[in-house]
Amino acid sequence: MNAIANVETRQPRSVLVDMSSRFGMEPAAFEATVRATCMKPDKNGKVPSREEFAAFLLVAKEYRLNPLTKEIYAFPAKGGGIVPIVSLDGWANLINSHPAMDGVTFVMEHSDDGALISCTCRIYRKDRSHPIEVTEYLSECIRNTEPWQMKHRMLRHKSLIQCSRYAFGFSGIYDEDEGAKIAEMRDVTPPSPPKPPAPPSAQIAGKVEETETIDNETGEIVNETGEDAGSVTDATVSDHEIDDTAFFEHLEEALAVASDLETVEEVWTGFDPLARFEGKPNGEINQAIATQIRKRAEKRVGGSNG
Repeated sequence: MNAIANVETRQPRSVLVDMSSRFGMEPAAFEATVRATCMKPDKNGKVPSREEFAAFLLVAKEYRLNPLTKEIYAFPAKGGGIVPIVSLDGWANLINSHPAMDGVTFVMEHSDDGALISCTCRIYRKDRSHPIEVTEYLSECIRNTEPWQMKHRMLRHKSLIQCSRYAFGFSGIYDEDEGAKIAEMRDVTPPSPPKPPAPPSAQIAGKVEETETIDNETGEIVNETGEDAGSVTDATVSDHEIDDTAFFEHLEEALAVASDLETVEEVWTGFDPLARFEGKPNGEINQAIATQIRKRAEKRVGGSNG
């Protein structure tokens, strides 16, 4: 009971303060460094907003990636928003730090004349009896860029990244080639937070509000028509809008006091983050963040996080 009371009364710590503390930096200096090195302005010179910066830090935090060493950075997306990019070092960190990781192998396929055709990656997990296997083909992956002059190396990277997604369920993060395409094709502007329903007393525009009074002589209830209640404007509910960053912090706090898997499931169902972000811009990223928060809670109370 005391633990619950403490969670309700303490002030949530922002993701900026949390991340800057992790790397031993002042929040302002950390933000300036990350913005300068990992979040360049778009083609029009527009810099990422504070909401986009917070979303980027949340992804870095959930996957425990270091933006200062460029394990993760971001592309500005067409129409606004950001696309999180994970470098090869970042993917290697994700894979090798996973507790179920049990090895990886690569097999290159060549034609009779020695030309590279494909690369197959196999990842072994300690909790699986069979390896996870993915084959990537050069003809589908190659790009006319300088790194792809090293075809074997680049195709090995591609197969490793795609296989790791199947093996460990990583989502909402991309390699540089994917990120560049997505940034050009998709509008990933963060969605506007949902507005809560109007209070019971508010009525639809054009309708009138009914009140009940009692006739002093008969004792009967009489409906009286009041003034036009008018419409509920954005200004009426703007103070109550739910920020996505705060949503994740509240979810994490609620799960932090769960003592068993049943309680974790109850909290998860109550927040329902998958439905909240379904079909929204940046929805896949936010769903992945929420899922990682749940996995950490399950691991803490003795469940599986794999």
